[in-house]
Amino acid sequence: MIRLGLRLTLSGGREAGARLAVIVAAVALGVGLLLSILAALNATATQNSRNAWLNTGSGKSATSRSAAKADTDPLWWLLRADHFDGKTIGRVDVAATGPNSPVPPGLSRLPGPGEFYASPALDKLLRSTPATELADRYPGHRVGTVGNEALPGPDSLIVVIGHRPDQLAKQRDAVQVTTITTAPPSSCNGTNCTVRAGIDSGGIKLILSVAGTALIFPVLILIGTATRLAAARREQRFAAMRLVGATPRQISLLATVESTVAAIVGTAVGFGLFYLFRPQLALVNLTRTPFFASDLTLGTGGILLVSVAVPVGAAVAARLALRRVQVSPLGVNRRVTPRPPRVYRVIPLVVGIAELSYTIGRVPRSTNGQIWVFVPGILLVLTGLVIAGPWLTMAGARLLARQTSRPALLVAGRRLADDPKAGFRAVSGLVLALCVTSAAVGIIGSLNAERSIPQASRAVAGALDANYIRGYDSSTGREIGSVPPLSKAAVGDLDSVPGVKGVLMIHTNPLGTTDPAFHGPQGSAAPPIAGLASCTELARMPAHSACAPGSHAASVAHDYGSFATYHWMRWPAAWPAADISAARLARLPVQEIVVATDGSKSAIERARTILANTYADRDVPSTVREIHAESGAQLAGYQQLANVVILVSFPIAGCSLAVSVAGGLRDRKRPFSLLRLTGTPLGVLRRVVLLESAVPLLVVAVVAIGMGFLAAQLFVQAQFRYSIQAPGIQYYAIVFAGLAASLAVIASTMPLLRRITGPEAARNE
Repeated sequence: MIRLGLRLTLSGGREAGARLAVIVAAVALGVGLLLSILAALNATATQNSRNAWLNTGSGKSATSRSAAKADTDPLWWLLRADHFDGKTIGRVDVAATGPNSPVPPGLSRLPGPGEFYASPALDKLLRSTPATELADRYPGHRVGTVGNEALPGPDSLIVVIGHRPDQLAKQRDAVQVTTITTAPPSSCNGTNCTVRAGIDSGGIKLILSVAGTALIFPVLILIGTATRLAAARREQRFAAMRLVGATPRQISLLATVESTVAAIVGTAVGFGLFYLFRPQLALVNLTRTPFFASDLTLGTGGILLVSVAVPVGAAVAARLALRRVQVSPLGVNRRVTPRPPRVYRVIPLVVGIAELSYTIGRVPRSTNGQIWVFVPGILLVLTGLVIAGPWLTMAGARLLARQTSRPALLVAGRRLADDPKAGFRAVSGLVLALCVTSAAVGIIGSLNAERSIPQASRAVAGALDANYIRGYDSSTGREIGSVPPLSKAAVGDLDSVPGVKGVLMIHTNPLGTTDPAFHGPQGSAAPPIAGLASCTELARMPAHSACAPGSHAASVAHDYGSFATYHWMRWPAAWPAADISAARLARLPVQEIVVATDGSKSAIERARTILANTYADRDVPSTVREIHAESGAQLAGYQQLANVVILVSFPIAGCSLAVSVAGGLRDRKRPFSLLRLTGTPLGVLRRVVLLESAVPLLVVAVVAIGMGFLAAQLFVQAQFRYSIQAPGIQYYAIVFAGLAASLAVIASTMPLLRRITGPEAARNE
């Protein structure tokens, strides 16, 4: 029987060949997506582990470091963040106290005073950028390149600079270490260590799991649809075999052979697609930097799981798809009307919503626990839509048949009411795509509303903010940390840079006046103390630059460099006057310096270099745009992933729809041919075909969209305590385009109707 099954599969004519090709393509797509998700999970963990060494000296956990040798010489260590053109540069300053000081990964030796190592991407940037904009920040000359084993990604910007021990010992935040951290940032629990470099691999793992679940479902629908191509013809063939003596087991074996062959070939093609497109997959930026292609690896367990589970699943699906023939050889020929679906089909959908609702306030702390909570709930919602779809289709079809007397509507309504499973099966992929799209838009929309920053002008976004505040005393409301004011020479250097519009120094406040922009609750803590600024300097700022009339100094917000670009900030139209002389103000220490620019890269980077060299022991200033981009970097990755989910799920759903409609026409060519012989116009039959797909699509799409937004609300409320926002015009455009494209796909099959419903198709085979 296996040989017969192989012969029917491989030599069954054009129809069998087309069915085999479609199934292979569907399985290959599903396997490729599944392998990509597994590889991305592995790459995220690998990438995060290469951030470990950057967290050296940030905690006291013995488990986060390798054991130090007895003869190890301490190493002075200082990690800071630098910036260039919106990109973050990891700057590590080191000073060896002896020949046995530990060496970070990726370096052949420690850099000495006046030497530094640069990552390949930073080295390229240094060579192509004027020294006054970047290289002048790093004293000395390059002696080597940081190896890939120390780089999270191929575009990582990292520099390791050597100093004398006595020189680095004077720097703030410099520490002595005897080992280099090797434990990944994800192992830090927040109490025994501090993560200064790394990614939220747990959050990305959760999002990838949810996205993978959402992507795999449309592919499974496509595989199921392809498996049922020419189902009626095959059922008749198998029923005939039963009539001549074939046993149910033999028929099952024949069906299993066909599906298993397609699944095995499709799995092999899927592995080939994964390795073919792995370089392109590495460019997807989910973690603020692309992956190395070599990091997108597949574990032995994942390879075995995919290689075994997909063919086995295809074999099980084949047995289930042809179960009618296994029950009775006459079951196909009698064409008995299937039993109507019952209302209990909505139970899985209700259970899925209930499960997600139950998680509110009960979310586990661990990432794996969150995956086991959210993924089953989302699976139940998606599965529930598929299970409840036929019942919803039947309800809509019966309502349609009762409310009209038009021939096409009556025929379509009665056919859908008689077999709603077949009617819904054609559009199930698109319904899931709409649900997935609605959920993705709801989740990302809520995160954007809570975390994103309103658009600022080019001048505001390009303003440099050097904030030297190191802490806050809640009992007094005073910030802790300051630097000496800029010298006249430094101010002159800044003013001489083309594109610099003004320099503002925010001084400490001996007057004790409170922050005029503070609107927090009173009585809970002392309100923050305002900064003091010269009105002459304020006037050159791009926004919030007005002082009270007649003032020469003003009390300003303690975080003036943000320019009130966060949505919760409400600043006054003019800053109140401060009773302090200009001479005294100029002598006060400075807690913040703001440099207004025209937004050009040259002006920003030259001004940044001047400030970085003036206050070499302090953090390098950032632009307003960079500060906002840093806080929203992971959100941008999630947005990109949501776009991938939407862009992939809709084409897959369209393929499922086209295959299902075309296959359904071939399965129904004899009844349609009989209708044409009895005088039914071809136009009526075309409208019937269109309505048989459009009615379940529109009826169930409403429920799918509602379930998608409801699932999104429950997820963000449980995980982030947010609420979803009304979708923008882009969402409605996507839904409209998806529905319009679906109707166009259905319409594209109409020419096939004329060819397959001729008089010759009405004969008995």
